[in-house]
Amino acid sequence: MFAKGFYAVALLIVSNVFMTFAWYGHLKMKEFSWFSTLPLIAVIAISWGIAFFEYCFQVPANRIGFKENGGPFTLMQLKVVQEVITLIVFTIFSTLSFKTETLKWNHLAAFVCLILAVYFVFKK
Repeated sequence: MFAKGFYAVALLIVSNVFMTFAWYGHLKMKEFSWFSTLPLIAVIAISWGIAFFEYCFQVPANRIGFKENGGPFTLMQLKVVQEVITLIVFTIFSTLSFKTETLKWNHLAAFVCLILAVYFVFKK
């Protein structure tokens, strides 16, 4: 059971890296002249192509991790874990890639609330 939970979380992390690049990477890529001249439809197509790989990891993560498929997590637990992973990956991405983004006290307070959400969703 531990192995399935570990694999599900690992796949969710990889999935969220792709998701973050698909959703927000184009904002950073506009710094490159060849990318900044692309029409919006091309940027959407590139983001969609990246999102394909997100789904290649997200779907197996949910199938492996879901309790009714032999995994350790309920559907609610999977979703809350995925959201926390998303925010951690996004925070790392935004603070490293965008120098204008800084981590502030209210962001940390929100993270504490998310950790509490994880606690409560796993509470029996």
